[in-house]
Amino acid sequence: MKKFLSNTIKYILKLESKIAFYPSLLSLSGLLFALLMYYFESKGISGYLLEHAPVFVVNDTETARSLLTTFIAGLISIMVFSFSLVMILLNQASSNFSPRVLPGLISNRRHQVILGIYNSTLLYCIFTLVSIEPNGNEYQLPGFSVLLAIVLMTLCLGAFIYFIHSISQEIQVNNIMDRIFKTAKLRLEKLIASENGTTSDFPDTSNWKTLNANTSGYFQDISIEALKIISEREELKLEILPVKGTYVLSELPILKVDKDLDDEVLKEILSSLIFSKSELIEDNYILAFKQITEIAVKAMSPGINDPGTALNAIDYLTELFALRLQKSNTSIICDENSCPVVKVSTVDFKDILFQVMAALRTYCKHDVIIVQKLFFMLNYLYNSEKMTSEIYKKAIKQELKNLYEDALENINTDADIEAIKSLHPVI
Repeated sequence: MKKFLSNTIKYILKLESKIAFYPSLLSLSGLLFALLMYYFESKGISGYLLEHAPVFVVNDTETARSLLTTFIAGLISIMVFSFSLVMILLNQASSNFSPRVLPGLISNRRHQVILGIYNSTLLYCIFTLVSIEPNGNEYQLPGFSVLLAIVLMTLCLGAFIYFIHSISQEIQVNNIMDRIFKTAKLRLEKLIASENGTTSDFPDTSNWKTLNANTSGYFQDISIEALKIISEREELKLEILPVKGTYVLSELPILKVDKDLDDEVLKEILSSLIFSKSELIEDNYILAFKQITEIAVKAMSPGINDPGTALNAIDYLTELFALRLQKSNTSIICDENSCPVVKVSTVDFKDILFQVMAALRTYCKHDVIIVQKLFFMLNYLYNSEKMTSEIYKKAIKQELKNLYEDALENINTDADIEAIKSLHPVI
């Protein structure tokens, strides 16, 4: 029984990550509510209310049928319009910003709940209409159920108004970048807090046994608690080789262990590594740097030519880089006795900064305003007092040099050149 419940919970959690989870759940609730009302109607609830509170009962068969038929047709029209609007806005977001931002837009739970309300009300109205008998009288007519259909339809109209407002706000580029930034900020702050009090000493792993992946996909996350339990029970240490967010192919090295283990333990360790065919910022903050950079680059393309969006994107990148300066390049996980047991490979600050700056320099080096903003970002990071390693300063210094050289090669106006020289520090 416990195993059945555990598997059921896992299935529900897995289903929750799917786009259709909430609409499907609410649609099922609408069906169940219709069946529940059918049961109450069979017990005479409409007849009782007609006698004691007639205002709560629709007592005319033709009126009830007309109302339910109108509600069904109206809900179908609202659903078609809502889905069409979503498709148009998603296509616009993909064209103007980046296709990578689409998963964050379509996974909005509020919009899923609204679509689920439409489905549940539609099913309720259909089943209520079917339950009306051809020659129904005042006791057979489900008048109270029809009144509830009116209430649900009113709720749908309110949800539709909210949906129009919400989707129009959600598609704005500032709100998209703000959502990406806040998600990545929470993830980075959590990682920085987890590093407090941990040691960076870890044994040499060059002679450890290498294990290969048993599946392929994006390396999304690690079950840290499960690895801690396994390492404590088996008295072993592990090193995770791939970086989160990278696509791992099956039969390629994925981790190292310091001792030989039986197949059951190896299978248990591999099952604690989570793979997915999609990428989520909640699990990998590096995606936030990629997505915001892609938005900035797309904004500077000749077809869009929106430097204001690029400037806003650089502001968000500045804050994210300032947070990343507070995190070390190595991630060591310790047990309850502060003994290092798991080493996780992470992307170096130098690599993140280079990937972001390489894209921005390539597409923005001809715009002196964007170049000035990039100099401000790099100077701010270079002078940050919260930097955890001097290695970071070397990376920032190199990017300042690269930006300065690219800017001088692509900007010819004397005044612009002087402005750039004034921003380039003598390091």
